[in-house]
Amino acid sequence: MKLKILLLCFLTQFVILQAQTSAPKIISSENPGSVTGKIIDKKTNEPIPYASVTIKDGATILSGAITKENGTFAITNLTLKELTIEVQFMGYKKHISTFNLSSDSKNVALKTIALEEEATMLDAVSIVKDRSSIEQKIDRKVITVGKDLIAAGTTASEIMNNIPTVSVDPQTKELSLRGNTNVRVLIDGKPTNIDATQLLQQIPSSSIKQIELITNPSAKYNPEGMSGIINIILHKNAQSGFNGSLNTGVTFGKTPKLNTALNLNYKVGKVNIYSNYGLNHGENKNHGNITSLRPTLENDQKFEFDNLNTSHLLKVGVDYFINEKNTLSFYTNHNIVDGKGNGLTLVDYYDNNTYILDNPDNPNPIDLNDPTTFFTKHNRDSKQLFNSESDSKSQTYDLDFKHDFTKKGENVEFQVNFSNTKDDENTSYDTTEFAPDSNSLKNNTVDERTNSTQINIDYVNPLTETTKLELGAETRIQENKNNFYETVDNTAPYSASVSDYNFTFNRNISAVYANYSKQWKKWSGQLGVRVENYAINGDFERNEEVDSPPDPITTFHDTKKLEDKIFTFYPSAFFTYTASEKNSFNFNYSRRVDRPSLGQISPIREWTTPLVESRGNPNLKPQFTNSFEVNYTRITKLGSITSGVFYRQINDEIGRVIYKNPSNDQQDIISYDNFDNNNAFGVEASANLKFTKWWSVNASADAYFKTVKGTVQNANTLEMENGQIDVVSFNTRVNNSFTATSKLKFQLFGMYRGSDLGLQFKRKPMYKTDLGATYSVLKGKGTITARMNDVFDTMHFSFDGGIPYKQVGAFYWESHTFYVGFNLLFGGGKNRALQRKQRDDNETQGGGGLL
Repeated sequence: MKLKILLLCFLTQFVILQAQTSAPKIISSENPGSVTGKIIDKKTNEPIPYASVTIKDGATILSGAITKENGTFAITNLTLKELTIEVQFMGYKKHISTFNLSSDSKNVALKTIALEEEATMLDAVSIVKDRSSIEQKIDRKVITVGKDLIAAGTTASEIMNNIPTVSVDPQTKELSLRGNTNVRVLIDGKPTNIDATQLLQQIPSSSIKQIELITNPSAKYNPEGMSGIINIILHKNAQSGFNGSLNTGVTFGKTPKLNTALNLNYKVGKVNIYSNYGLNHGENKNHGNITSLRPTLENDQKFEFDNLNTSHLLKVGVDYFINEKNTLSFYTNHNIVDGKGNGLTLVDYYDNNTYILDNPDNPNPIDLNDPTTFFTKHNRDSKQLFNSESDSKSQTYDLDFKHDFTKKGENVEFQVNFSNTKDDENTSYDTTEFAPDSNSLKNNTVDERTNSTQINIDYVNPLTETTKLELGAETRIQENKNNFYETVDNTAPYSASVSDYNFTFNRNISAVYANYSKQWKKWSGQLGVRVENYAINGDFERNEEVDSPPDPITTFHDTKKLEDKIFTFYPSAFFTYTASEKNSFNFNYSRRVDRPSLGQISPIREWTTPLVESRGNPNLKPQFTNSFEVNYTRITKLGSITSGVFYRQINDEIGRVIYKNPSNDQQDIISYDNFDNNNAFGVEASANLKFTKWWSVNASADAYFKTVKGTVQNANTLEMENGQIDVVSFNTRVNNSFTATSKLKFQLFGMYRGSDLGLQFKRKPMYKTDLGATYSVLKGKGTITARMNDVFDTMHFSFDGGIPYKQVGAFYWESHTFYVGFNLLFGGGKNRALQRKQRDDNETQGGGGLL
């Protein structure tokens, strides 16, 4: 009975987990029985390949197979008695029947089995549901993206705030999971060269099929990311014949923004070819303000930003089923982003007067009350204009080969993944101080190249019916080259400078892992360990030339080397207790690491304004975390409810710091540093409930408790001081779906993101309400969607800080928008789910349980 429950929970992955080759053809004298048959579609009478056939003796699985291209199957080595046959395939009702093997009838040829379509077929990836759904699996939450989420934003970044336990900082676009920004983002289970902040802004929301939240991954997965892994799965078709879908929409704010995706698929025989193209185009306008009470430099700052971005995302792949035991798969992703931006920064000082001696050679200080001192009073307010053009191209190539051995469930898989990213940016700054002839022209050129190679081999061996062994090895090689070139021309007085920064960074990681799983009675468990050797090296070179008449031209040359090697292990443990069909508990532990990213350690400035500059810290150390988690899932008549508690013990936590620029006393530096050891814990709950036939709800709530420790700079003494603060953060989201008629549905979404406190700033609460509707047309093949986002225009980012000095501010973006979209399905063919590799789906091997 337990096995049936697990199979139902994992129905969408059933073919992957259960489709196996037939048993050996050597007939055992103890089990001389065999059964053959053919599976077809009841309506079309066409054969159904790759259907799963399972032979049972009561609740015990004896053997199984997958059907061939012609729909036939043969299973041998069966005991002579009455047995049960179960046939399953995505989109069809399960077939269950019995047959009898005896000494007089050892070999049974069953009549042709005709599978009947489900009244509500499981959607192929091209079909986008009206309402997003949340499914709690053993080791992850799976959010299937519906039309309501697509309408909530044009990019992955914009819809993430609607995902339970996930948040995106509206100002920096930094992603966080369970209140922590140390999270790893994968695309189709694969890493990417692109920074998560940029990546989420480049992926059209209409190209996303599912979002997986893996908060405590097993030893099989890369241990990076304290909060865990967010895996974004893009659309891919798996239907026979030619078919596809078009999903397009426009968001109206201050300017219209286009978000569209086209999915195409062609499957014939052993070959499946699929593609997905996504386009995101639009202009975004933001503005903000900061009041800074920095001693002697008290001021108000105003910001205006205008960005025009066009993003193209293309995925093309092919699956080739060589035979029943061998599958070859290949896909490639290409992402092209063209960005243009301009902005304005105004600084209005409270005391906007500065005093300049008419005779600069006079060594005496200015005495404003001495009438014999000759000076001129000037306005020191400033204005900065910037214009930026960026071009980003990334490409990924992935080749996978999977071999199934004769033994059921035993397989080996080999995968090679290569990605290349090219980022070019040109930004100019025109800064004017309201004094006679005071102007600064600055131009920055950034050229960045990144190559990444990942090689994996994974082996799975079910030792017995209740135990399983997983072994694997992985190598990752990353090479990065970053060049920053800057020219500066100043007037009044005249000066000029040229700066050339080069940063080369290489990272090599080699790892092996082992997982051992066992199931006994109501318990199942998995123990694992991952051993890694981590090595990095980097070279930083700075060349500067300064022309400041009447002084002679001066040059500066500086080099730095970065090296680090770490050999360590990452244990993991998962235990699941199924108390009954309606109640289950999950306990897990894993050790994780957050290695500094390239942006966090690069000493090259990321961006700059007259008063603030962002740069990395080459001395940053990795952060290690021990993560513990307990989850409880209950199935009720209304739906499922999942609750959980987690605890993290954090060593050398990485966080943001602000300090004064030692070479410019009017400017602050925003960078990164390692804080002291910290602790954090949280509670969360989510529910999928259907109260009536016309009203269903997805709801979630979470609360985080942590003690933040670190060092901050005293604005008066410039000394670094220890700081500590206790933080409590609360978030909740509720998504209601109302069915008015068979064609018309309404959605009502609300979210509240509580305040968050750091050593230097307090972020104030954020909240909003969305209202939407979907209407089915063209006999169900088309859907019209409309949605009003942030109905009451309440969503904005605001903060209040006191370290190193008092600062308050707020930033606003186009949150109050209206979306209208259209989804169209075309083509035909029944579902033919492919036996895609588990690594591509980023699924664990049973997550501690055995299937």
